[in-house]
Amino acid sequence: MSTDRPESSSPACLAHEVDDGYMGYATTDEIAAFLNELLEAERAGTGVALKSADAAAGTPFADLLRDVHRDEARWCAMLLKQLKALGAPASTRIGAFQEKAMAIEGLPERIAFLNRGQGWVVRKLREMMPKVRDDALHRNLADMLQSHEVNIARASDALDACGR
Repeated sequence: MSTDRPESSSPACLAHEVDDGYMGYATTDEIAAFLNELLEAERAGTGVALKSADAAAGTPFADLLRDVHRDEARWCAMLLKQLKALGAPASTRIGAFQEKAMAIEGLPERIAFLNRGQGWVVRKLREMMPKVRDDALHRNLADMLQSHEVNIARASDALDACGR
């Protein structure tokens, strides 16, 4: 009886070299496409919040919209940084959301539409985050998710307060 052990064809110590897609995570290309999709949406949200904050001067919505603008710009910067870290090109587009939102004349209605856009980002983040293997990116996306949830709640409260 031989005591020789057969050599494993795929040693566990090489598992870290396996493609993320094989392990159930998003691939680098999928992550880059996702980050660019979010970047386009965040650029649109930045434009809507900035232009709407100007229109909201002197109303209870002004501070909210300035805060949303600041957050959207922050997330654009984070997404650009993450794309650079991946070595992926960043989209230069602005999402169609901006044009649609700015066509809405009533400020409360536009804020409600902006809130739905924030909700879209939340859904996208919740779908992708379990597939993100990189800890730093995952933390950034978790922070982005929390920020959007806070902004949604604030906007909902502001809309409720004005009877909308």
